Amino acid sequence: MNTIIIEAGRTEKNYWADLWHYRELFLVLAWRDVSVRYKQTLIGILWAFLRPLLTMIVFTVIFGRIARLPSDGNTPYAVMVFAAMLPWSLFSNSLTDSANSLISNTNLISKVYFPRLIIPAATLITSLIDFAISFVILIAIMIYYHIVPDCRILLLPLFIIMALLASLGPGLWITALNVKYRDFRYVIPFVVQFGLYISPVGFSSNVIPEEWRLLYSLNPLVGVIDGFRWCLLGGESSLYLPGLLLSLTIITLFLWLGISRFRRTEKTFADLI
Repeated sequence: MNTIIIEAGRTEKNYWADLWHYRELFLVLAWRDVSVRYKQTLIGILWAFLRPLLTMIVFTVIFGRIARLPSDGNTPYAVMVFAAMLPWSLFSNSLTDSANSLISNTNLISKVYFPRLIIPAATLITSLIDFAISFVILIAIMIYYHIVPDCRILLLPLFIIMALLASLGPGLWITALNVKYRDFRYVIPFVVQFGLYISPVGFSSNVIPEEWRLLYSLNPLVGVIDGFRWCLLGGESSLYLPGLLLSLTIITLFLWLGISRFRRTEKTFADLI
């Protein structure tokens, strides 16, 4: 019989090493979330297509045709919106799933030890797969409009990572609060809905007056969305470098705050949940 020794203070001393030690659990949880969403379902896969597509149509009709907001350069308005919907959907799905992750895994948390950070981190994989499915639609739209990205598309993974990290920081903070205060789950839909309209999804950041551009970039999704458009739309999109650096700073700050809050309250999860 194997003897398992639990060292005092192990959760503190070896926590980050345990994240690597439990990497198989991360893969198992990620695969479980993917299976639950897509196995023996039709709406799961269709929803990954329909949600950004329908949002693009609504934005195009209301803002592009009725309000007549300008596009980004000569880029068709529908392409500009859909190129922004991809990072926004990746962010919003990741935030929602990670913020509710601990409550959805109460039985697992109360029975065995492992770094709890694995649970919200694993939910990002499902959002990433949704993103990949939606990306197929963008490719089809770009082919239809004869838009060919240049070498800047090689930097697209950087902005995908930024979108994931932008969601993980607040997600860790909210999921830690969710364990103790269950009504925090009602905050998430409001944050996502509000964030959609203050982020440059239905319009280009270029419409923001120059003196307000840096302040507007306090919204970390501004740099991420502008970066997506810059990578995908070639010469038809520009990148505001000071805003990108500020967005990157805000993402890093929120990630640090989220991890710090999560780690401070993690030892109480099993008792509270």
